[in-house]
Amino acid sequence: MCGILGIASRTDEVFAEIYDGLLMLQHRGQDASGIVTYTGENFRERKENGLVKDVFQPSDAETLRGHIGMGHVRYPTAGSLSASEAQPFFVNAPYGIYLVHNGNITNTEEQREKVTEKYSRHLRTTSDSEILLNVLADKVADAIKVNGNADPIRNIFAGVKMTMERVQGAYSVICLIAGVGMLAFRDPHGIRPLSVAKRDAEGDGDDYAFASEDVAFGINGFQKLRDLKPGEAILIDLDGNKHEFQAVEGKLTPCIFEYVYLARPDSLLDGISVYKTQMRMGQALAKQIQDSDLQIDRIIPVPDSARPVALEVAKATGIPYREGLVKNRYVGRTFIMPGQAERQKSVRRKLNAIPLEFKDHNVLLIDDSIVRGNTIKKIVQMCREAGAKKVYIASASPPVKYPNVYGIDMPTKHELIANGQTIEEIREELGADALFYQNLDDLIWAAQEGNPEIDTFDCSCFDGNYITGSVSPDYLEALESSSRVSKKIKDMPQPGASWNAPAAASHG
Repeated sequence: MCGILGIASRTDEVFAEIYDGLLMLQHRGQDASGIVTYTGENFRERKENGLVKDVFQPSDAETLRGHIGMGHVRYPTAGSLSASEAQPFFVNAPYGIYLVHNGNITNTEEQREKVTEKYSRHLRTTSDSEILLNVLADKVADAIKVNGNADPIRNIFAGVKMTMERVQGAYSVICLIAGVGMLAFRDPHGIRPLSVAKRDAEGDGDDYAFASEDVAFGINGFQKLRDLKPGEAILIDLDGNKHEFQAVEGKLTPCIFEYVYLARPDSLLDGISVYKTQMRMGQALAKQIQDSDLQIDRIIPVPDSARPVALEVAKATGIPYREGLVKNRYVGRTFIMPGQAERQKSVRRKLNAIPLEFKDHNVLLIDDSIVRGNTIKKIVQMCREAGAKKVYIASASPPVKYPNVYGIDMPTKHELIANGQTIEEIREELGADALFYQNLDDLIWAAQEGNPEIDTFDCSCFDGNYITGSVSPDYLEALESSSRVSKKIKDMPQPGASWNAPAAASHG
């Protein structure tokens, strides 16, 4: 996950606009926030663990001065939860480069060795994002050696091209480069989203913005131009001119899980409406519900992202839709609670059942996905305590069977309830009376209808097909035995047992 945003204005201070834009991207990361601005002479930076509204104060508007800047909200997927690993990251040469990154590098160890040993660079963190920044800096420096420094934009684009040829995995990136401007680029597969927008600077030309999702544009008066192409780089120089460069020829293969869960429903990613995709997911899922011939009295979504799916299932089947679960929006994230009992109790802090919608009824719960299974299992118990006769579950996505290595917190198969288990075994573990999963072909159809020009999506967490290099069985085995994962599964029961996994740590 993670959310990134950059704004290059010709006339205005950008701190307040970056702040507002990050609020619109807060759903992509809630662990840390960071903003850096540039005056044309000096960088100004602030980053810390916490939500955007807690990290930044009104007084920062004076400190973080500049007409160009960028921000990041972090959801950790590799590294640690230390505030030192909050983004943006900085290297002082060449030029002076700040970077924010959404995604995850898959040949991290190979690149770490090259950066630290061959190029004698010191890494301050365990983050793959810092490695990516140092690779970019190395490659820009190599371009300067070949071309000289008369044309920095040429050198930067050359550095991006060499970086893409060297780094594997998923990365959408925004950089601030001293004396040059703002750079954005997207990996050759376009796995994670990134788009560009502009607005009229009232006779002074155009202002530009980049963001993970276009919901960050409207609040600041920007109009989306388009999504970055896979393997493309765009640079906005300090005079406000836009330079485009196709660094590597790529093929667009966006992450399908963005449309299931990660992105906001009001976002448009690579020409596909997230909301419309979720509606089509409901239409496809309804066919399974109808064919089951189960007696269902209520369709109840697990708030919030399952609502469009549940509404379409109800419409197609004629079964009444009800809001039977009320969400408390003022409770912290479950995984940060100190112990398993506390984490499990936190589910009840976050959700409360309306007994009238459950008592003596057969209910169908619809969730966007079932990853670890801990939360939905507790919800099933809650429904039974509220008086439900039968509790059925439908997942709007297929079974999550494989680790996601491209920037989502699914790093090890031991965490996934669907790994190594049949649907019947999963149903028993969840305590449900019936369990439905979306078919993968139907999920692909639901997204592809929005943009038929995309013929392939990254569905690796569902089908185990990793579209980039470096994701070999050896890589996955190394991930399983890494210190990051071993800390998480150290005392974990074997697959099939009930457990509550703590969160993974890092950037991306």
